[in-house]
Amino acid sequence: MKTPLQTIELVSIYKNKLGDLLPLPARMAKCTPDTSAAIFNIAKDLAKQGGKLILSDLYRSYDMQAQAHYDYVSGKKKAFSPAPGGSFHEAGRAFDLSLGALNISLANFWKIAENHGVYPIISVPKTTKSEAWHFECRGSHQLVLQYYLDKKGTNYTPNHAAAISAILAIGVNVDDFGDHQHEALLQSYLIRLGKNIGNIDGYVGRKTQQAIKTLGIELDLNKMDNMLMDIENLIQQKFPKEFS
Repeated sequence: MKTPLQTIELVSIYKNKLGDLLPLPARMAKCTPDTSAAIFNIAKDLAKQGGKLILSDLYRSYDMQAQAHYDYVSGKKKAFSPAPGGSFHEAGRAFDLSLGALNISLANFWKIAENHGVYPIISVPKTTKSEAWHFECRGSHQLVLQYYLDKKGTNYTPNHAAAISAILAIGVNVDDFGDHQHEALLQSYLIRLGKNIGNIDGYVGRKTQQAIKTLGIELDLNKMDNMLMDIENLIQQKFPKEFS
């Protein structure tokens, strides 16, 4: 099975006419099971220190990501936002929060977040830095990020490659792969299972074929759905928290 998205109800920066804070809008209020657990656990730990986890963004559909990218390119939005296929938001694995509601230092919040597998994308905890509000629950896709950091893959930046893996995992297509979505998904699965297949590029070459064989899975390029199902079962067994 693909990694599911769950609905989540958490207070957001959005307000009604009376000024009361509202839950995150339904179009954004979706995330993977492990991200949902992480968000609620972070909120609980933050509350113990007198702070609140108030979100401004979570899930983005293809169209929402395209709009965010257009707003950045046009200058309407200052913070960088990649084109569709490049953000953990599209996989329900990234959230943006209200820094002012934390009520603790950003450095201390980083420690809370890290305890629950959630990480920033900036290098130092300064609230004045762009994207200081952005956090990612990468789950097993951190393995893809590390794989690219180790230069085993070279066609994407590490974070972009990991985001691609996460987006494909929920069953959403990535434009880069055209008619080879299943092949790219299979490659991302193999990396998460510890295999070296070169680049995630949507082409099942020699390295990808060899990796499939080492898992004891029958290699049949005419039965891609069968191979995907077998490998998805292995992924689900290895990373159960990402599925329920």
